[in-house]
Amino acid sequence: MGNNSKIGGGGFHHVAIRVYDFDASVHFYTEILGFEERVRWGEGPGRAVMLDTGDGNYLEIFAGGAEGQKPEGAFLHIALRSSNVDDALKLVRDAGMAVTMEPTDVMLGSEPVRIAFFKGPDGEIIELFQSSGL
Repeated sequence: MGNNSKIGGGGFHHVAIRVYDFDASVHFYTEILGFEERVRWGEGPGRAVMLDTGDGNYLEIFAGGAEGQKPEGAFLHIALRSSNVDDALKLVRDAGMAVTMEPTDVMLGSEPVRIAFFKGPDGEIIELFQSSGL
């Protein structure tokens, strides 16, 4: 865990992308770039996987993307580590940012996590991510 006193912890937890060919993307990032699969969930176009890039930072890959190259790539959001999503989201809300998902407990495969989403100043999607296992 980092030392960001504002959001409790800090640092990037993961960057998320949505891809058209899920299996090819997972193969590329694991077999070619050496990322390690940590957790997988969902089925069909709802599949997702969390890959460790090698230092405890993750790439999250979602299936269900549109075919072809995207002008801005396949990036969906960035996720910031937090030891207390609720307190961190209060800072964001007090700063006037639009909250798009209130703090919620979810299971990523077998991993319980607490997450929340908001829009940054230029509309970028930012996730606050609290986990003891990932």
